[in-house]
Amino acid sequence: MKSFSCFFLLLCSSVTVFAQTTDTPTPKKRNKGTLYASWGYNREWYSKSDIHIKNDGDINQHNQYGSYDFTLHNAKANDRDDFDQIPDVANITIPQFSARLGYLFNDKHDLGIEINYDHAKYIMNDYQNLHVTGQIFGTPIDKDTIVDPKTFLHFEHSDGANFLSVNLVKRKQIYNAPSKKLRFSAVFRAGPGLVYPRTDVTLFGTRVNNKWHVAGYILSAEVGPRLEFFKYFFTEFTGKVGFANYTNSLVLEDTGKANHKFTTVMMIFTFGFQVPL
Repeated sequence: MKSFSCFFLLLCSSVTVFAQTTDTPTPKKRNKGTLYASWGYNREWYSKSDIHIKNDGDINQHNQYGSYDFTLHNAKANDRDDFDQIPDVANITIPQFSARLGYLFNDKHDLGIEINYDHAKYIMNDYQNLHVTGQIFGTPIDKDTIVDPKTFLHFEHSDGANFLSVNLVKRKQIYNAPSKKLRFSAVFRAGPGLVYPRTDVTLFGTRVNNKWHVAGYILSAEVGPRLEFFKYFFTEFTGKVGFANYTNSLVLEDTGKANHKFTTVMMIFTFGFQVPL
């Protein structure tokens, strides 16, 4: 009888362990995060800005470019998309493009961090009638002036106004197909960054296409729909608003400086690839 009781207890224990083993599902492995990269193109619209241009030279000791310190008030500018260059693969970076590299943490808040680069072009309109104040070669000026690009000024950040930002990213899921092959979300991103222009200037008949350098900062925010498909691919169409402050753009080599600030509105289309980790 004692042996039978021991056997019965052992059998019950085995059944219990087996039941627990079969009834308890194996926890599904959760991705630590998602790494992604994207590429696309953009268009910009700019607010008016006051462009202050100054030579560091002494007013009484003119260097080869002369002495000047003047401001153009409420200058208008446009972008230059150069989208006709897209079919030529060798010139893929000539149009106004946008590139991103980011990481989504796959947490309950669906947050991420991203490096965001927008190659945008700022072209001040030629022949506009602007009020100009300050001094040019020691002569005071305070009047409306036609901005002639040949004899007075042509000003552009044409090899890029170049916005480089670090953004916090938020993804908000709207629809996830039962097959898991299609997901529709809204994406939000915002953050600070640097402006890294190459300023092309013609001033008083002398042209200098300056070197790239850090010339100020930008604050921006962006929102739009994000469509993910077949797990690894996605596309976004977003609107972006930014405030850019160019505190130290180059004019005629290192002797002349320009500063101005403006608000920009951008439309951006990108296509990307993502890898769950």
